[in-house]
Amino acid sequence: MQALIENLVKLQSVELGRARLHQDLRALPSEVAKAQAELAAAERKSADISAALNREDALRTKLDREIDTHRKKTARFREQLDSVKTPEQAAAIEHELQFSGAEADRLENEEYTSLERTEAHEASLAQARAQVEMLSEALEATRVRVTARQQELEAELAALDADRAALRAALDHEWVARFDRIAASRGTAIARAENQQCTGCRMGVRPQTWNQLREGELLTCDSCNRFLYWDPAMQPVPKAPQPEPIPGEGRAPRKSHQAGA
Repeated sequence: MQALIENLVKLQSVELGRARLHQDLRALPSEVAKAQAELAAAERKSADISAALNREDALRTKLDREIDTHRKKTARFREQLDSVKTPEQAAAIEHELQFSGAEADRLENEEYTSLERTEAHEASLAQARAQVEMLSEALEATRVRVTARQQELEAELAALDADRAALRAALDHEWVARFDRIAASRGTAIARAENQQCTGCRMGVRPQTWNQLREGELLTCDSCNRFLYWDPAMQPVPKAPQPEPIPGEGRAPRKSHQAGA
């Protein structure tokens, strides 16, 4: 019976190890996906800033044309001012001169503001491109690390698979079937009894069951239906025997009473 218990405990340890390794293997692609998402976000940011720079360049080209148009209008109006014959014509030309000059000044201010935005965008673009380069290197490093870790996990899993096959072959088919059925339902199939409790469900066991477990039997928990066993190694170490006290030892000596004192 003890050999059966030991094999079932080992099998459960192997099954839990395999489950953990499978979980770790499933999590590895998410690390690469996360690094890819961070790189993609940085690339989008870099592209957006680059597009903003292109818009500013196109805006200044447009502003340059409009400024040039207003400056040329101003020059023509000044030439016409010398040949006017009536005050009304002079006033109309002066109005056009003021409008063209003010519009050219406004457009130049807008062009200056565009240049300031361009300088800020250029600084941001440099940072964004540096971020893209850093994240590209990080992605490659993550891929290398994940590949190496995947190989390690697969090697560990192969070793556990071999142990699992050996343990299941050493057990009777009926025990394996019961083990698989309980594990599928409860997550684990065997639990240790400790302090008169099942460590799988934390429910108490009956005194008779507790005594049978301590005698080395393999039973079933009444609450969770897991296999239940007792591990002698978990028994507390007995206290060292204490010497029996000697009668009168440790008492204070009596004082003598003299007559007439």
